[in-house]
Amino acid sequence: MTVPTHKQIVVIGGGIIGCSTAYHLARDHGADVVLLEQGQLSNGSTWHAAGLVGQLRSSASITQVLKYSVDLYSRLERETGLATGWKQNGGLRLACNQERWTEIKRQATTARSFGLEMELLSPTEAKTLWPPMDGADLVGAAFLPSDGQASPSDITQSLAKGVRMHGATILEGVTVTGIEVENGRVRGVRTEQGTIACEKIVNCAGMWAKEIGRMAGVCVPLQPVQHQYMVTEKIDGVTADLTTLRDPDRLIYFKEEVGGLVMGGYEPNPISWADGGLPQSFEYQLLDSNWDHFEPLMIQALERVPALQTAGVRQLINGPESFTPDGAYIMGEAANLPGFFVGAGFNAFGIAAGGGAGWTLAEWVMTGEQPLDLWSVDIRRFSDLHNDDAWVRERVLEAYSKHYTIAFPHEEYVSARPRIVSPLYGRLQTKQACFGSKLGWERPNWFAPAGVDPMDQYSMGRQNWFDAVGQEHRAVRSHVGLFDQSSFAKFELRGRDVVAALSWIAANDVSKPVGRVTYTQMLNSRGGIECDLTAARLAEDLYYIVAGTGFRTHDGAWIRQHIRAGLDAELIDVTEQYGTLSLFGPEARHVLRKVTAADVTPEGFPFGHVRSITIAGHQVRALRITYVGELGWELHMPVSATGDVFDALIAAGEEYAMALAGYRAIESLRLEKGYRAWGSDITPNDSPFESGLGWAVKLGSSTDFIGREACERAAARPLEKRLICFTVDDPETVLIGRETIRRDGKIVGYLTSGGYGYTVGKSIGYGYVRQLGEADGSGVPRGEFELEVASELKPCTAHIKPLYDPEMKRIKG
Repeated sequence: MTVPTHKQIVVIGGGIIGCSTAYHLARDHGADVVLLEQGQLSNGSTWHAAGLVGQLRSSASITQVLKYSVDLYSRLERETGLATGWKQNGGLRLACNQERWTEIKRQATTARSFGLEMELLSPTEAKTLWPPMDGADLVGAAFLPSDGQASPSDITQSLAKGVRMHGATILEGVTVTGIEVENGRVRGVRTEQGTIACEKIVNCAGMWAKEIGRMAGVCVPLQPVQHQYMVTEKIDGVTADLTTLRDPDRLIYFKEEVGGLVMGGYEPNPISWADGGLPQSFEYQLLDSNWDHFEPLMIQALERVPALQTAGVRQLINGPESFTPDGAYIMGEAANLPGFFVGAGFNAFGIAAGGGAGWTLAEWVMTGEQPLDLWSVDIRRFSDLHNDDAWVRERVLEAYSKHYTIAFPHEEYVSARPRIVSPLYGRLQTKQACFGSKLGWERPNWFAPAGVDPMDQYSMGRQNWFDAVGQEHRAVRSHVGLFDQSSFAKFELRGRDVVAALSWIAANDVSKPVGRVTYTQMLNSRGGIECDLTAARLAEDLYYIVAGTGFRTHDGAWIRQHIRAGLDAELIDVTEQYGTLSLFGPEARHVLRKVTAADVTPEGFPFGHVRSITIAGHQVRALRITYVGELGWELHMPVSATGDVFDALIAAGEEYAMALAGYRAIESLRLEKGYRAWGSDITPNDSPFESGLGWAVKLGSSTDFIGREACERAAARPLEKRLICFTVDDPETVLIGRETIRRDGKIVGYLTSGGYGYTVGKSIGYGYVRQLGEADGSGVPRGEFELEVASELKPCTAHIKPLYDPEMKRIKG
């Protein structure tokens, strides 16, 4: 077989994701595409997938992706003439205890927020819908009528026909042996049959995506895990239109197949596969059945469906599937290699995601920007940590084991920890810190009082840390608090053209004099918010840029990839070189005065400025900014000095009742002050004007920047949506995000974040309201607002201005 010498785009992998991506590249964009498959189409993990198609996820954008899949599968046969096996028979989900029932009611609310129909059912109604089951232990159930099931191989072949119909090429039996890279960009794909020069590569190689990534120096953190399901002979009462069934409390699922049942599940002790590396070829192969390992799931299934006790078993299928460390799939352009895209690691819902994933990935490849807020699946959420196969494997197995467990708010992974710690880790342990983990970093979430175990106890209501976090919150509001934020992503932008480089990327004016700090967003061409960070100008040719811990890879890549060619500006990651302590609260200046001779008066050290000061004999970069709505400083010092600076501050703070505080207090404090959080309140889907950040956009200057045209259009027309704060008086109401916003009975949006404000004494949520209509004198849309929380309506009050203002000591209820 000969291969072409040149193509615009090479897609690697002929499973459902690769075929869907090639299909959309050809159909929607007329791209010059070739798809390479080392064996035959769908021969890796696609062919043995169970084929359940559910749509609801915790992200509105990912739910939209899955809704697109359902729409595509329902019409694809009409386009290509090849059947897909798509059957829209609905999806039933069971609850066998009150915590699960609360979760399902919250999911029903989320479904309504995202435009999906989801019905809550009684045990009797669930039994009527799914007659083969014993429902004696049920508390309730939920039904999504638009869910269904499909034949994975048939969908893949139908997509492949569409690829060819739209002018693209598919080559089977072509093995990729290397990736050509030149001047930091992809230039071609090496195969056993020759090299194909190209501008872009899309790695959809399934379980082999990690190996393909390593050929290009790109980290694709995957681990194949054994996944088993049983196929029975025909069972009386099982009809072709029987809905799919998920029974998460028993860790099992069912679907109809040829009059029988497919039953599989997600055991708490999964088994990884190919730890030492994948075989070169694994076409249409399965692993040996492991009945001993499957037995606990089988016992659960026999109790749920008594007819299984006498049913014949056709086969126990054991097929490896790719899973990721956080249970979300991987998509997007590699941070370290422009032109190299990935679509892999679908955690056993590749069939459900396949259609929509191919659509969004094709858009991303062609435009260079994600078409939706895809942060939860963005490959840039990972870091160098994820090159460690052993770490990835351990975390993947925990993620797999949680597939059907209750997703409690604020739940943390426990495996593969601790990995990265600040110099204060030991000190904070002795201070009763309860740590969470972010991008491998151990970070104090809260501090337990004496005699209390510093461990989270999860529930769907108020959790055990609620009162302790309240004490930290009140200490910051009334006195002063100290936070270890050493995990912040930290960069230095160096070079004679740094102002020109950053001015093009940043929406706010960063051309301020040396000694100033600028809070800014970085926008995409649509005016959506891609980054949210601060830039401190330390010298004429040096900026110090600080971003959120989890956004380190993403923000670094965005800045590097948008520095205009020919400019003398280089971004250097210095995260591990500096520790960070944040000193916040009305007494912060008094504490700082005791440890430094520098002038920290309001006149000598105004807000939005940066100074180099000396603490405990060490030079410290002090940034007068805050994320909690109080007087304060971020203090950045060489990592080796972090302990000394911490000890000095602790000693100085005793006189002022200074408290150690964690990230959960930060969340509560920022909600009261109205500060936005990237990834929830502000995303690539949202503009600064919609989110109340239009003041940070330099439209008043003549300086061009990415997204300026979109911002000018947005500023000139009425808003289509607006971020609004809501408070709930009911003390038992717990807001976590995704709750439905109703105005005068109509759905107008959903919460993007939620929590509790200990100063205002109420639950707080933020969300975008659409259909704004008339507003009152403060800008709040007129009407009676309610929040739907776990399928119950709660009266609420809408606010535009911050609930808390330290200057006026204003507290709004």
